[in-house]
Amino acid sequence: MMTDPCIHVFDDRKEMNSFLIKKWTEIGMECIERRGVFAAALSGGGTPTEFYRELASASSAFPWDKTHIFLVDERFVPISEAVSNFGMLRTCLLSGLNMPPGNIHFIMTDTASPVTSANEYEEELMSFFGLIVGEVPVFDFIGLGLGADGHTASLFPGSPEAEVPLAPESSRLVVAVRRDNVMYARVSLTLTVINNARDVVFIVTGGSKAAIVKRVVEDRDMGFPASRVEPSSGNLTFVLDSEAASMLNK
Repeated sequence: MMTDPCIHVFDDRKEMNSFLIKKWTEIGMECIERRGVFAAALSGGGTPTEFYRELASASSAFPWDKTHIFLVDERFVPISEAVSNFGMLRTCLLSGLNMPPGNIHFIMTDTASPVTSANEYEEELMSFFGLIVGEVPVFDFIGLGLGADGHTASLFPGSPEAEVPLAPESSRLVVAVRRDNVMYARVSLTLTVINNARDVVFIVTGGSKAAIVKRVVEDRDMGFPASRVEPSSGNLTFVLDSEAASMLNK
């Protein structure tokens, strides 16, 4: 049974980013001291860009050589496209770090199809984490965003990929996602993977997200994929600015 999530609300974005950097550093250093490696999956979009830029500039002493960065999801577009999540991460975070190229695990989008990309990325996860079929990776840190429609990663309301553990996709680690009302085909980690992480952190900003924050954080409306993020033995944290948190009762 999942414990209640931790909710942190900030009036100032710099304080919010400082908190995120501190949390990242504490989790990462603990993992590296204990196991010698820190595995994190990060999301794209506009919300975390300031955090990524400040993380790159503030953490020069962080052991990036022992850190492995994965993507939570990706649009099936060339990485040179402005909407590429990896392209954004490379610009805002990765280009400012001295990381070995082999520590950066992006979703290949120059394949024949999103399904092929999903299969290849799943194989990479299994290889990196040393898994056999049926096992699920344990990420140390997964950073998520929250869409105004209640989606997270590339798992959308009404999508069979978001119905874990009811759908056949529950056995998958990575899925291809095609929705008529969503621009671009996607490749995404499944809720099976997300809910097996040690720490899952939502980063949400802006008044346009206030209503969905209430539905997900406070009401736990299971009609939204984001509400189904319930780490089985890990921690769930919501990091919100005051506008995003403005409709919460507590």
